[in-house]
Amino acid sequence: MDNQEVEIIDNVSDYNRMVNQETLHPLVSVVDFSKSDPICQYRRNYGFYTVFLKDVNCGDMYYGKHTYDYQEGTLVFIAPGQISGITGDGTYRQPAGYALLFHPDLIKGTNLGKHINDYSFFSYDVHEALHLSEKEREIILECFKNIRHELEQAIDKHSKSLIVNNIELFLNYCMRFYDRQFVTRDHVNRGFIGKFEHLLDDYLRSDKPKNLGFPMVNYFAEQLNLSANYFGDLIKKELGVSAQEFIHNKLIEVAKEQIFIPAKSISEISYDLGFKYPQHFTRLFKTKVGVSPSEYKTLH
Repeated sequence: MDNQEVEIIDNVSDYNRMVNQETLHPLVSVVDFSKSDPICQYRRNYGFYTVFLKDVNCGDMYYGKHTYDYQEGTLVFIAPGQISGITGDGTYRQPAGYALLFHPDLIKGTNLGKHINDYSFFSYDVHEALHLSEKEREIILECFKNIRHELEQAIDKHSKSLIVNNIELFLNYCMRFYDRQFVTRDHVNRGFIGKFEHLLDDYLRSDKPKNLGFPMVNYFAEQLNLSANYFGDLIKKELGVSAQEFIHNKLIEVAKEQIFIPAKSISEISYDLGFKYPQHFTRLFKTKVGVSPSEYKTLH
């Protein structure tokens, strides 16, 4: 296989075969890479949720649009259908660390299945990986151990719920650890917030809304080299409102200024701010301010 091609691995059993690990359950696996065979370096597309805990720096990881050098104690989350892997010349390398794999079919109809999208870090870019403290790493390994223990038991009517509940517990810990990472990286995050506000101000006071349309969260995330989910979570944690709500609030402030320019009609203002239809602008304005743009002008 050419090293630029993408290898598709649809199920957990195929992955286990690749690393020479026993398949204890067709839909879920905990892999200890110290007991696996070396893996060929290719980009891969998995048909299941994958979490890698890397214990050593193991080369240049390509994931989405970015590359990332794994450091010790790093967790990376990959959703089904995302492309990830090690760029290289097809040589084999012995990985270190662990992996948790679980297929979407495992969690169908469960509480985790209903709420899996709440774990937005599965859509973070690889350079937004979770860096663990030693204590956090111990907790993660304990979660993996408990899942593995349940996989080694004879399957009974409790097996699925216990396995899924343990995966859910693991993901909840990861959510807590990401919250900690947002806090401990506050100085970095504040820099992103400042850049976002500057980009948004420039956008709204330029011709970009007219040419590119209404300011969207994805646009600013891309400008800051962040995934949309990570950017959204960062804004929510730092500012207490969603990125979209922050954009709406800033847009309304600009609109308030423009309403008092005599030569500008409400329709012109709406088009200049990226709205396709003036009534959409009027609706947002009334939701945020309590009165329509025309009424606001009259009142002031």
